[in-house]
Amino acid sequence: DMAEPIQQLTRNNNPQERQSIPFTLIQRKEKLGDLLYEKRQYGKAKWACIKMKEKQYEQSICLGFMKLMRYICEQNSSGLYLGITVPIVTIVHTNEAHSAMTQAVTVAYYLPEVLQEEPPHPFDSDIIIEEWPATIVYSR
Repeated sequence: DMAEPIQQLTRNNNPQERQSIPFTLIQRKEKLGDLLYEKRQYGKAKWACIKMKEKQYEQSICLGFMKLMRYICEQNSSGLYLGITVPIVTIVHTNEAHSAMTQAVTVAYYLPEVLQEEPPHPFDSDIIIEEWPATIVYSR
């Protein structure tokens, strides 16, 4: 099922072709010279998002990512490979009291700059295009 998206990604696996999402660095945490995480602020932008709720957190991330990869690799209204932007963001959801994580996660792909005005529509109805306000992201 993923053979075509993986082949497309492999053909286009040139690091120079990956678009880094523009951000402002707010904080950087290191330990003994190793980067633990960065706190970043991303500007207002459109993202392709999918919310998954599998038994295991890791399954939700993996399945969500695979669905997004199909969208990126031609399963969209343009019929074209959209290009990779990094990072792919995972949002962990908590219960109403914010005291525990839930099984639900959102996996999100920043649409490249050239697609921000008119993003291609996904064929998968589980993927939605959302415009996010400026957002704080922790990155490893």
